[in-house]
Amino acid sequence: MKARVLRKQFIQMSKKVFIASGAGFSGDRFDAAVPLVAHLSSCDGPRYLIFEVLAERTIALAQIAKGTDPDAGYSPYLDNYLRPILRQIKTHNIKIVSNMGAANPVAAARHVNRLAAELDLPPFKIAVLQGDDLSAYLDEQTILQAPTMEGNRLSGRELKAANVYLGGDAVAKALANDVDMVLVGRTTDSALVLGPLLHEFGWREDDWDRLAAGTICGHLLECGAQVTGAYFADPGFKDVPALADVGFPVAEISDSGTFVITKPNHTGGCVTTATVTEQLLYEMHDPSCYIVPDVCADVTGLHLTEESENRIRIEGIKGTPRPVELKATVCVDGGFMAETELSYAGLNSLERAKLAGDVVIERMKTSGFNGDIRRDIIGAYSVLDGGSDQFSAGSTLPFDGDYRVRLSLISASKEPAQKLCDELQHLYCSGPAAGGGFRGSVTPQMASASILLDRDLIEPHITVEVVDK
Repeated sequence: MKARVLRKQFIQMSKKVFIASGAGFSGDRFDAAVPLVAHLSSCDGPRYLIFEVLAERTIALAQIAKGTDPDAGYSPYLDNYLRPILRQIKTHNIKIVSNMGAANPVAAARHVNRLAAELDLPPFKIAVLQGDDLSAYLDEQTILQAPTMEGNRLSGRELKAANVYLGGDAVAKALANDVDMVLVGRTTDSALVLGPLLHEFGWREDDWDRLAAGTICGHLLECGAQVTGAYFADPGFKDVPALADVGFPVAEISDSGTFVITKPNHTGGCVTTATVTEQLLYEMHDPSCYIVPDVCADVTGLHLTEESENRIRIEGIKGTPRPVELKATVCVDGGFMAETELSYAGLNSLERAKLAGDVVIERMKTSGFNGDIRRDIIGAYSVLDGGSDQFSAGSTLPFDGDYRVRLSLISASKEPAQKLCDELQHLYCSGPAAGGGFRGSVTPQMASASILLDRDLIEPHITVEVVDK
């Protein structure tokens, strides 16, 4: 009996879980998962492929789509990501965990199996994780009147979406149903990785060091090729090979919590201590206390070792008990945004671009609009805060350059936004010489804020539904 126990413990200690990241945002490369699936198919151990495609406002847009069509509201790129690999993941028993479910993971699961039927594949058994949509069980006033930890004012505005960040424990609960795939709405990005590790290794819910290690592994994978050199690249300073064919990351995780970040062979990019460090610090407010629903991770003692080319081992991560509150993102009506542009080139073009902006801003004020209008001149000043007065008469900018004036505003009603676009377009013949390439758009906006809620309000509503047809 003792020998069998020891053998089981040895197998557990030597076991490795392989997790690859096929997308780091909604609209990331559609073909990135193909070499990952080929790589995972040769790995000896449980294999997972995650797709992280959900930004804070992406899910609010999905909620609006679901309100218009009850069968919509999941990632519009689901087909693009899954169609090229569904047959291979079925053949090689690679599990998918993804937040492509967005506002409607049940509809997403059904669509996956319609896609499987088109490819003459048997249906996938898919677990759908629910409970992140606060509007399903909390009244609107409770949500809108909650104190905000960051972001915009919520009270008195129309609620568009409210989603709480679920953790890896909820994802593990979904995987416990012996499924091929887990589709979720709003979780922390790292939960897509921590969930499989909790499921495979059976880590205790208070094993803070291991939970922290799994969380940081997820944090390194969540943005796709950012950790394999893509977002790292800066020619002449941080050169990255074969960026057009950059490989997306794969993690090899041991039961101890130690893990290796690598990428498929014969792909571009690189995995180095520098690329890993840069991604590690991405969006990390406090390296000694990185807070997620499952744990607070401390990476101040983390150690990176280059095992070989494109293989970085990470260890030394510590954890402390999880927070008593969960973060939620709330989106409300934010009015309308106007964005409009016109180009000027050739002799004295910068001055003509400045004059175009002056004319439109003056006419908007004359019409009664007293709100803020942002003016950028692309090629002279844009992106960062600032204005045209930062460029003196002695500016070194080219006298005969190529400049594009961009004007934008946000208004409560659509009319001022449309007027801004119209006024710039009028300058084709009613403004400075030789303007061209006009474009203008008016789009509805959302304002967002983060709130904290006691987890006791959330946990009773976390459920799993299994879809297998």
